[in-house]
Amino acid sequence: MKVVSTHSGAPFLVWIVVVQVVLFGSGVYTADGTKNCKLLSESESERKVLSRLEPLAHKNFTAETRSAAENYTYVFQLCGDAAGVVGAGAVQFDSKKTDIKPTVIGKYDATQAIGGSDWVMLIYKNGDSYDEHCNKEQRRAVVMISCDRKTDAGQLSVVLEDRDRLQECFYLFELDSSAVCPALESHISTGSIMLIIGFCLLAVYLIGGFLYQRLIVGAKGMEQFPNYAFWVEFGNLTADGCDFVCRSRNREEAPAYRGVASEPLEEEPEERDDHLLPM
Repeated sequence: MKVVSTHSGAPFLVWIVVVQVVLFGSGVYTADGTKNCKLLSESESERKVLSRLEPLAHKNFTAETRSAAENYTYVFQLCGDAAGVVGAGAVQFDSKKTDIKPTVIGKYDATQAIGGSDWVMLIYKNGDSYDEHCNKEQRRAVVMISCDRKTDAGQLSVVLEDRDRLQECFYLFELDSSAVCPALESHISTGSIMLIIGFCLLAVYLIGGFLYQRLIVGAKGMEQFPNYAFWVEFGNLTADGCDFVCRSRNREEAPAYRGVASEPLEEEPEERDDHLLPM
């Protein structure tokens, strides 16, 4: 297994210019997008995964690796001719040998697409055969596209080239993009929506009523408050309504026996007949 690291430099900028010139000259920017990719096993699920990558179509992504013995530049394009190489979805340039044609790592007419909730794995197969490694099988490119809401299309990076096995060797790339991010769900509950609507209506009532009372009616002071007279009596009206609904009997207690007055009888003045006695 060969692990490679990426570095930026002047050759990187030169290759960008060269690639752009080749692309404009060959007219690879088409309107088909991900439909250009041909799946090894056509299925609705894989086609749906590819459709998530539509914002990345018609773009070339470039990465460079450097080591003491090797210096490579990689170009990847989604369902399009990478660096203008017809049929190639991913290619490799040997920066030390500019006269040699690029090596095709994988073709977009042999595509596989695997997707998760916030990632997509794109696989290009049927690349150029190895000369000595991997039992001389065809090269294969694996591009891992992960969710990053902060960028539309990030920088392509080379993770490794796994060629120290007998078969199923591959180049692994990473790319961040918001295209594969799941849609954000609204966390506002029905009750919250009702409260927001209620506050909005209350604000309209207060502001509109205040302007009407001040500008149309010509009210001053507290009378500018809409329906001021009603709200002043609102407390009393509420108390009266509560008293009427909630109380089940009169406040005064009924007398214990019928026929007996509830009020105490006034004592009649004592009649004195002393004046009638003979002296």
